[in-house]
Amino acid sequence: MRLPAPRGPLTAMLVERLCGPPGPVGDPPAGPWDDPLDGEDAPLALYLLYELHYRSFDEVDDRWEWEPSLLALRARLEDDFERALRGAVAVPAPEDDLPRQLFGLLAADDGPSLSRRLARSGTLEQFREFVIHRSAYHLKEADPHTWAIPRLHGGAKAALVEIQADEYGGGREHWMHSALFARAMRALGIDDAYGAHIDRIPGATLALVNLMSLFGLHRRLRGALVGHLAVLEMTSSEPMRRYAAALRRLGQGEDATAFYDEHVEADAVHEQVAAHDMAGRLARDEPALAADILFGAACVVALEARFAERLIAAWDGGRSSLLPARSPVGVA
Repeated sequence: MRLPAPRGPLTAMLVERLCGPPGPVGDPPAGPWDDPLDGEDAPLALYLLYELHYRSFDEVDDRWEWEPSLLALRARLEDDFERALRGAVAVPAPEDDLPRQLFGLLAADDGPSLSRRLARSGTLEQFREFVIHRSAYHLKEADPHTWAIPRLHGGAKAALVEIQADEYGGGREHWMHSALFARAMRALGIDDAYGAHIDRIPGATLALVNLMSLFGLHRRLRGALVGHLAVLEMTSSEPMRRYAAALRRLGQGEDATAFYDEHVEADAVHEQVAAHDMAGRLARDEPALAADILFGAACVVALEARFAERLIAAWDGGRSSLLPARSPVGVA
């Protein structure tokens, strides 16, 4: 994966420094930086710093991962991001029956449905755009949530591992959900290389990926990470069914639909495991984390609604929902 093209002074500084030897990064450009939820420079900067903990970049020395000055800059970006999140979502006070609260939170969601839009009238080009957006997440798939495993214990941990085992294909490489998504990309004529489309993916989409990394990399936010995963599992089955139907309507075969078909079956089972055995059990075992579980869940609902609104607005306006093509670092 190559470093992406900068989108402002912050990412320009980071890209320049990351191409060199590890060491103090110096003072970043003066703030305030752009919006961590809706901007371009700050979301990409945080994505770059988080990616050092995943597969990183071809040009970047692995020792950058734990460079103290870079971690200090990441902390500043994370503070802005978390502050924006907490200002953007309404979190109900925890009650005794947390699974019921999670189902109620989802029932109250009145955001637009991308899956219904694509199933009813989406074009093949719009579906391809949707897949490019989602590639920033689905080619990582389970990895951010796996960081919760050593931070949990007892029944909540066992439930999380049960879910994650399916995400990783039960030990079968070609059935890992990330591999199934890459297969769908190839079937749709899209480059399936990890990070290949980062220059086309807007900051608002990167914020969805940054959300998982924020929760995953901080033990204090393990409850939010569990709430995040619970909502994804609880809301996945029916939308995935509609995405598969959209692809079949558009003349696509099993290679394109296998990722979505797999989630229809797996997430119908995971819904109850995630709500009761994982999130509910964690809230019972560690009541102080109940509010964070609800916070993580509310963040998913809010950011997914914003994501859907942006894509639908672009398509209704006859525009692409992706950024214009740009050359990554080192490419003319």
